[in-house]
Formats: sequence, C-alpha cells, structure tokens
Amino acid sequence: MAERRKMVRKGHSKLSISAQCRSLGIHRSGLYYRPRGETELNLELMRLMDEHYLYHPEKGAKRMHVWLTRDKGYKVSRNRI
Repeated sequence: MAERRKMVRKGHSKLSISAQCRSLGIHRSGLYYRPRGETELNLELMRLMDEHYLYHPEKGAKRMHVWLTRDKGYKVSRNRI
C-alpha cells in the first residue's frame, strides 16, 4: 500500500490525483492520511487500568469505569475503557 501511495505524483500534467488513485486502486483519502500517536491522557489511562487489572482481574468495563470516574476523578466514558 505504501508503495502505491508513493507512485502518485501531485502535479502530473495528464492525470489528476483522483485518476491516479483510481488506477492504482487506492482511496484518495488514504493518500493524505497521517497516523497520530497516543495522547498523554490515553497513555496514563492505559497504565492505570493495566495496574488496576493486575490486582482486580474480575472487574469488567462497568466497574473499571466506576473506579476511574469516582475514585480517580477522570471524566471518561465507558466506551474508552
């Protein structure tokens, strides 16, 4: 996939970027995609949950959410856990 993205030339005289992407079988949005790293908050939450899970493996997402919001004071949704 990365090789095909490198084949697209911006400023090609005869083929637009859309036409080049279509002929290479890639999406134009994928051409501009830049991955982002994890935020500091996400890293902190993952570390806390990992440590807590080692001592309380029976806790599921609901109870982990209660622990993070009530006991630790983080404002996170249960979907984030």
